[in-house]
Amino acid sequence: MSTAFPRATGKQYGYRPEQVDEFLARARATFEQSVTENDAMKSSDIRHTAFSLKRRGYSARHVDAAMDRLEEVFAQRERRAYMAEIGENAWWAEVQQLLSEIRGRLERERGERFHSRGFFAMGYRRSQVDAFLDRVQALLAGKGSLAPAEVRNVVFHAQWRGYDEDQVDAFLDAVVDLMLATSD
Repeated sequence: MSTAFPRATGKQYGYRPEQVDEFLARARATFEQSVTENDAMKSSDIRHTAFSLKRRGYSARHVDAAMDRLEEVFAQRERRAYMAEIGENAWWAEVQQLLSEIRGRLERERGERFHSRGFFAMGYRRSQVDAFLDRVQALLAGKGSLAPAEVRNVVFHAQWRGYDEDQVDAFLDAVVDLMLATSD
């Protein structure tokens, strides 16, 4: 299978082409519904996929952009199917519940929004996470803009006794889920 992804140049590293091609073939099979339900890929699978690097592999920037678009297409399709299954009112009730949970976390005091790592452990830098969550809060208040890709790709530095990475990552996944659930 040949793709249109440009290659990393010179000594730059990119994603292993064989991994990207295999992943995209699985995504295509799912989209065309030529796999069993157990083998079907979900939007969350796309979000959590990582590829190994190699010199002159596929350009990471281009593949990441394609993965973001692919996740959004899958999320819209999943939303329509789920809404048809449970009904629009029940679906909106679930979205409202997710929004409530997200707002609950955002309303906590800065520096206390997530559990701290242990005394001798590194976690995400609290000030950076809190600053980013302020952007999420502004978005929910209709006073800012934020794209799902920005949430997916945010990077935080480490600090001793920082926020627990797993909790922060799960929260950011929920934010992306909410954004995809309410996008057109």
